[in-house]
Amino acid sequence: MEVKRRTARSLVQRLNSDSEQIRTQALCELRLLSKHDPDSRVYISEAGAIHLLLHLLDSTSPAAQENAIATLLNLSISDREPLMATPGLLDALAYLLRHPSSPASAQNASATLYSLLIVEDYRPIIGAKPQIVSALVDLLRSHSSPTRSIKDSLKALFGIALYPLNRPRIVDLGAVPTLFSLALKDRSIGIMEDATAVIAQIAGCYESIDAFRKVSGVPVLADLLDPATGSTARVRENSVAALLNLIQSGGEKAMEDVREIGTAAIGGIADVAESGSSRAKSKASALLSILTANNGFSA
Repeated sequence: MEVKRRTARSLVQRLNSDSEQIRTQALCELRLLSKHDPDSRVYISEAGAIHLLLHLLDSTSPAAQENAIATLLNLSISDREPLMATPGLLDALAYLLRHPSSPASAQNASATLYSLLIVEDYRPIIGAKPQIVSALVDLLRSHSSPTRSIKDSLKALFGIALYPLNRPRIVDLGAVPTLFSLALKDRSIGIMEDATAVIAQIAGCYESIDAFRKVSGVPVLADLLDPATGSTARVRENSVAALLNLIQSGGEKAMEDVREIGTAAIGGIADVAESGSSRAKSKASALLSILTANNGFSA
Protein backbone atom coordinates (compact mmCIF):
# COMPACT_ATOMS: atom_id res chain seq x y z
CA MET A 1 0.00 0.00 0.00
CA GLU A 2 2.88 2.36 0.71
CA VAL A 3 4.12 1.94 -2.86
CA LYS A 4 0.68 2.95 -4.16
CA ARG A 5 0.64 5.97 -1.86
CA ARG A 6 4.06 7.13 -3.06
CA THR A 7 3.09 6.58 -6.71
CA ALA A 8 -0.06 8.64 -6.33
CA ARG A 9 1.78 11.42 -4.49
CA SER A 10 4.49 11.55 -7.17
CA LEU A 11 1.96 11.79 -10.02
CA VAL A 12 -0.02 14.53 -8.29
CA GLN A 13 3.14 16.53 -7.60
CA ARG A 14 3.97 16.36 -11.30
CA LEU A 15 0.68 18.11 -12.07
CA ASN A 16 2.32 21.25 -10.67
CA SER A 17 5.26 21.02 -13.09
CA ASP A 18 6.10 23.99 -15.31
CA SER A 19 6.43 21.54 -18.20
CA GLU A 20 3.19 20.94 -20.08
CA GLN A 21 4.53 17.62 -21.32
CA ILE A 22 5.19 16.40 -17.77
CA ARG A 23 1.77 17.61 -16.60
CA THR A 24 0.01 15.88 -19.50
CA GLN A 25 1.86 12.62 -18.95
CA ALA A 26 1.07 12.67 -15.22
CA LEU A 27 -2.59 13.40 -15.95
CA CYS A 28 -2.83 10.45 -18.35
CA GLU A 29 -1.19 8.16 -15.81
CA LEU A 30 -3.55 9.33 -13.06
CA ARG A 31 -6.53 8.60 -15.27
CA LEU A 32 -5.33 5.07 -15.98
CA LEU A 33 -4.31 4.43 -12.38
CA SER A 34 -7.66 5.59 -11.01
CA LYS A 35 -9.46 3.44 -13.58
CA HIS A 36 -7.58 0.18 -13.19
CA ASP A 37 -6.54 0.29 -9.53
CA PRO A 38 -9.50 1.17 -7.25
CA ASP A 39 -7.25 0.97 -4.17
CA SER A 40 -5.22 3.92 -5.46
CA ARG A 41 -8.19 6.30 -5.62
CA VAL A 42 -8.06 7.24 -1.97
CA TYR A 43 -4.32 7.91 -2.20
CA ILE A 44 -4.82 10.14 -5.23
CA SER A 45 -7.41 12.15 -3.32
CA GLU A 46 -5.24 12.35 -0.20
CA ALA A 47 -2.36 13.68 -2.31
CA GLY A 48 -4.42 16.75 -3.23
CA ALA A 49 -5.35 15.79 -6.78
CA ILE A 50 -8.97 16.91 -6.72
CA HIS A 51 -8.26 20.63 -6.40
CA LEU A 52 -5.70 20.47 -9.22
CA LEU A 53 -8.02 18.44 -11.44
CA LEU A 54 -10.83 20.97 -11.00
CA HIS A 55 -8.60 23.73 -12.34
CA LEU A 56 -8.02 21.67 -15.47
CA LEU A 57 -11.72 21.45 -16.28
CA ASP A 58 -11.59 24.86 -17.97
CA SER A 59 -8.36 24.04 -19.79
CA THR A 60 -8.10 25.05 -23.43
CA SER A 61 -6.51 21.65 -24.06
CA PRO A 62 -9.19 19.06 -24.95
CA ALA A 63 -6.91 16.24 -23.81
CA ALA A 64 -6.30 17.88 -20.43
CA GLN A 65 -10.00 18.49 -19.87
CA GLU A 66 -10.99 14.97 -20.90
CA ASN A 67 -8.37 13.30 -18.74
CA ALA A 68 -9.15 15.51 -15.75
CA ILE A 69 -12.90 14.84 -15.73
CA ALA A 70 -12.37 11.13 -16.43
CA THR A 71 -10.05 10.94 -13.40
CA LEU A 72 -12.61 12.75 -11.24
CA LEU A 73 -15.27 10.31 -12.40
CA ASN A 74 -13.06 7.37 -11.43
CA LEU A 75 -12.39 8.90 -8.01
CA SER A 76 -16.12 9.47 -7.45
CA ILE A 77 -16.87 5.79 -7.80
CA SER A 78 -15.32 4.86 -4.47
CA ASP A 79 -14.22 8.09 -2.79
CA ARG A 80 -17.08 10.60 -3.06
CA GLU A 81 -16.74 12.57 0.16
CA PRO A 82 -13.44 14.31 -0.72
CA LEU A 83 -14.96 15.49 -4.01
CA MET A 84 -18.03 17.02 -2.38
CA ALA A 85 -15.85 18.58 0.31
CA THR A 86 -13.73 20.40 -2.29
CA PRO A 87 -14.85 24.03 -2.77
CA GLY A 88 -15.91 24.83 -6.30
CA LEU A 89 -16.57 21.25 -7.41
CA LEU A 90 -20.18 21.76 -8.48
CA ASP A 91 -19.45 25.09 -10.15
CA ALA A 92 -16.62 23.47 -12.10
CA LEU A 93 -18.86 20.62 -13.23
CA ALA A 94 -21.56 23.10 -14.27
CA TYR A 95 -18.98 25.03 -16.30
CA LEU A 96 -17.80 21.87 -18.01
CA LEU A 97 -21.34 20.84 -18.90
CA ARG A 98 -21.71 24.24 -20.59
CA HIS A 99 -18.27 24.30 -22.23
CA PRO A 100 -17.17 20.73 -23.00
CA SER A 101 -14.19 20.37 -25.28
CA SER A 102 -15.68 17.12 -26.56
CA PRO A 103 -18.79 14.94 -26.13
CA ALA A 104 -16.70 12.66 -23.91
CA SER A 105 -16.07 15.52 -21.46
CA ALA A 106 -19.77 16.33 -21.16
CA GLN A 107 -20.62 12.66 -20.81
CA ASN A 108 -18.10 12.13 -18.02
CA ALA A 109 -19.26 15.27 -16.22
CA SER A 110 -22.85 13.96 -16.23
CA ALA A 111 -21.64 10.54 -15.12
CA THR A 112 -19.67 12.12 -12.26
CA LEU A 113 -22.81 13.90 -11.07
CA TYR A 114 -24.79 10.68 -11.23
CA SER A 115 -22.10 8.91 -9.23
CA LEU A 116 -22.23 11.61 -6.55
CA LEU A 117 -26.04 11.51 -6.51
CA ILE A 118 -25.95 7.92 -5.34
CA VAL A 119 -25.35 9.44 -1.90
CA GLU A 120 -28.78 10.57 -0.67
CA ASP A 121 -27.40 13.48 1.35
CA TYR A 122 -25.84 15.02 -1.76
CA ARG A 123 -29.10 15.22 -3.74
CA PRO A 124 -30.44 18.43 -2.19
CA ILE A 125 -27.01 20.06 -2.47
CA ILE A 126 -26.58 19.27 -6.16
CA GLY A 127 -30.24 19.98 -6.98
CA ALA A 128 -29.93 23.43 -5.39
CA LYS A 129 -27.57 24.41 -8.23
CA PRO A 130 -29.87 25.62 -11.05
CA GLN A 131 -26.91 26.00 -13.40
CA ILE A 132 -26.33 22.24 -13.18
CA VAL A 133 -29.97 21.34 -13.82
CA SER A 134 -30.30 23.77 -16.73
CA ALA A 135 -27.03 22.55 -18.26
CA LEU A 136 -28.23 18.94 -18.12
CA VAL A 137 -31.54 19.91 -19.76
CA ASP A 138 -29.69 21.82 -22.48
CA LEU A 139 -27.56 18.75 -23.19
CA LEU A 140 -30.77 16.77 -23.70
CA ARG A 141 -32.06 19.42 -26.09
CA SER A 142 -28.90 19.63 -28.17
CA HIS A 143 -29.11 17.85 -31.52
CA SER A 144 -25.35 17.30 -31.38
CA SER A 145 -25.41 15.31 -28.13
CA PRO A 146 -24.56 11.64 -28.76
CA THR A 147 -26.74 8.91 -27.31
CA ARG A 148 -24.34 8.10 -24.48
CA SER A 149 -24.24 11.75 -23.34
CA ILE A 150 -28.04 11.91 -23.36
CA LYS A 151 -28.30 8.74 -21.29
CA ASP A 152 -25.81 9.99 -18.70
CA SER A 153 -27.59 13.37 -18.50
CA LEU A 154 -30.91 11.58 -17.96
CA LYS A 155 -29.40 9.47 -15.20
CA ALA A 156 -28.06 12.59 -13.49
CA LEU A 157 -31.46 14.30 -13.72
CA PHE A 158 -33.08 11.16 -12.32
CA GLY A 159 -30.73 11.25 -9.34
CA ILE A 160 -31.55 14.92 -8.75
CA ALA A 161 -35.29 14.22 -9.03
CA LEU A 162 -35.13 11.54 -6.35
CA TYR A 163 -35.12 14.39 -3.83
CA PRO A 164 -38.73 15.70 -3.85
CA LEU A 165 -37.88 19.37 -3.31
CA ASN A 166 -35.71 19.34 -6.45
CA ARG A 167 -38.64 18.41 -8.70
CA PRO A 168 -40.26 21.85 -8.97
CA ARG A 169 -36.91 23.35 -9.96
CA ILE A 170 -36.49 20.77 -12.73
CA VAL A 171 -39.99 21.61 -14.01
CA ASP A 172 -39.40 25.37 -13.78
CA LEU A 173 -36.19 25.07 -15.80
CA GLY A 174 -38.12 23.62 -18.73
CA ALA A 175 -37.30 19.94 -18.57
CA VAL A 176 -40.80 18.60 -19.21
CA PRO A 177 -41.10 19.37 -22.97
CA THR A 178 -37.60 18.02 -23.55
CA LEU A 179 -38.27 14.80 -21.66
CA PHE A 180 -41.53 14.10 -23.48
CA SER A 181 -39.86 14.88 -26.79
CA LEU A 182 -37.23 12.24 -26.06
CA ALA A 183 -39.87 9.73 -24.98
CA LEU A 184 -41.78 10.28 -28.22
CA LYS A 185 -39.20 10.93 -30.89
CA ASP A 186 -36.06 9.07 -29.85
CA ARG A 187 -36.63 5.45 -30.66
CA SER A 188 -33.60 4.31 -28.69
CA ILE A 189 -35.09 1.93 -26.13
CA GLY A 190 -32.65 2.98 -23.43
CA ILE A 191 -33.35 6.68 -23.87
CA MET A 192 -37.12 6.16 -23.85
CA GLU A 193 -36.82 4.15 -20.65
CA ASP A 194 -34.56 6.67 -18.94
CA ALA A 195 -36.67 9.66 -20.08
CA THR A 196 -39.89 8.13 -18.76
CA ALA A 197 -38.12 7.28 -15.49
CA VAL A 198 -37.33 10.98 -15.00
CA ILE A 199 -40.88 11.92 -16.06
CA ALA A 200 -42.24 9.56 -13.39
CA GLN A 201 -40.14 11.25 -10.71
CA ILE A 202 -40.96 14.86 -11.55
CA ALA A 203 -44.65 13.99 -11.87
CA GLY A 204 -44.51 13.81 -8.10
CA CYS A 205 -44.80 17.57 -7.61
CA TYR A 206 -47.77 19.89 -7.99
CA GLU A 207 -45.90 22.14 -10.45
CA SER A 208 -45.80 19.32 -12.99
CA ILE A 209 -49.56 19.42 -13.69
CA ASP A 210 -49.58 22.56 -15.85
CA ALA A 211 -46.29 21.60 -17.50
CA PHE A 212 -47.71 18.19 -18.44
CA ARG A 213 -50.86 19.82 -19.82
CA LYS A 214 -48.84 22.03 -22.16
CA VAL A 215 -47.28 18.98 -23.83
CA SER A 216 -50.36 16.71 -23.61
CA GLY A 217 -48.35 14.62 -21.18
CA VAL A 218 -51.18 12.45 -19.86
CA PRO A 219 -52.33 11.36 -23.36
CA VAL A 220 -48.71 10.59 -24.24
CA LEU A 221 -48.35 8.41 -21.15
CA ALA A 222 -51.64 6.72 -22.01
CA ASP A 223 -50.36 5.96 -25.52
CA LEU A 224 -47.17 4.48 -24.09
CA LEU A 225 -49.32 2.16 -21.99
CA ASP A 226 -51.16 0.86 -25.02
CA PRO A 227 -49.57 -2.53 -25.90
CA ALA A 228 -50.04 -1.65 -29.58
CA THR A 229 -47.33 1.02 -29.35
CA GLY A 230 -44.68 -1.62 -28.67
CA SER A 231 -43.37 0.10 -25.53
CA THR A 232 -41.03 -1.94 -23.37
CA ALA A 233 -42.12 -3.25 -19.99
CA ARG A 234 -39.99 -0.62 -18.25
CA VAL A 235 -41.55 2.23 -20.25
CA ARG A 236 -45.04 1.00 -19.34
CA GLU A 237 -44.07 0.69 -15.69
CA ASN A 238 -42.63 4.21 -15.71
CA SER A 239 -45.82 5.51 -17.33
CA VAL A 240 -47.92 3.91 -14.60
CA ALA A 241 -45.70 5.47 -11.93
CA ALA A 242 -45.94 8.88 -13.62
CA LEU A 243 -49.75 8.83 -13.75
CA LEU A 244 -50.02 7.67 -10.15
CA ASN A 245 -47.53 10.28 -8.93
CA LEU A 246 -49.34 12.98 -10.88
CA ILE A 247 -52.64 12.15 -9.20
CA GLN A 248 -51.10 11.88 -5.75
CA SER A 249 -49.31 15.23 -6.06
CA GLY A 250 -52.01 17.12 -7.95
CA GLY A 251 -55.23 15.82 -6.48
CA GLU A 252 -58.48 16.63 -8.28
CA LYS A 253 -56.78 18.96 -10.77
CA ALA A 254 -54.61 16.10 -12.01
CA MET A 255 -57.48 13.66 -11.81
CA GLU A 256 -59.36 15.75 -14.38
CA ASP A 257 -56.67 14.97 -16.93
CA VAL A 258 -56.19 11.31 -16.03
CA ARG A 259 -59.94 10.64 -16.24
CA GLU A 260 -59.68 11.18 -20.00
CA ILE A 261 -57.38 8.24 -20.74
CA GLY A 262 -58.96 5.51 -22.84
CA THR A 263 -59.73 1.88 -22.33
CA ALA A 264 -56.52 0.83 -24.12
CA ALA A 265 -54.52 2.58 -21.42
CA ILE A 266 -56.61 0.91 -18.73
CA GLY A 267 -55.75 -2.43 -20.34
CA GLY A 268 -52.08 -1.51 -20.30
CA ILE A 269 -52.25 -0.62 -16.62
CA ALA A 270 -53.98 -3.94 -15.93
CA ASP A 271 -51.19 -5.75 -17.77
CA VAL A 272 -48.58 -4.06 -15.56
CA ALA A 273 -50.63 -4.97 -12.48
CA GLU A 274 -50.57 -8.59 -13.60
CA SER A 275 -47.10 -9.08 -15.02
CA GLY A 276 -44.91 -6.15 -13.92
CA SER A 277 -42.24 -6.08 -11.24
CA SER A 278 -43.47 -6.29 -7.66
CA ARG A 279 -43.09 -2.53 -7.21
CA ALA A 280 -44.85 -1.82 -10.51
CA LYS A 281 -47.67 -4.21 -9.69
CA SER A 282 -48.37 -2.28 -6.50
CA LYS A 283 -48.41 1.07 -8.31
CA ALA A 284 -50.57 -0.25 -11.16
CA SER A 285 -53.08 -1.75 -8.73
CA ALA A 286 -53.32 1.55 -6.86
CA LEU A 287 -53.80 3.45 -10.13
CA LEU A 288 -56.48 1.02 -11.30
CA SER A 289 -58.36 1.43 -8.03
CA ILE A 290 -58.40 5.21 -8.48
CA LEU A 291 -59.44 5.07 -12.13
CA THR A 292 -62.14 2.44 -11.79
CA ALA A 293 -63.59 4.33 -8.82
CA ASN A 294 -63.68 7.60 -10.75
CA ASN A 295 -64.46 6.46 -14.30
CA GLY A 296 -66.52 3.36 -13.95
CA PHE A 297 -64.03 1.43 -16.05
CA SER A 298 -63.90 -2.30 -15.65
CA ALA A 299 -60.35 -3.57 -15.44
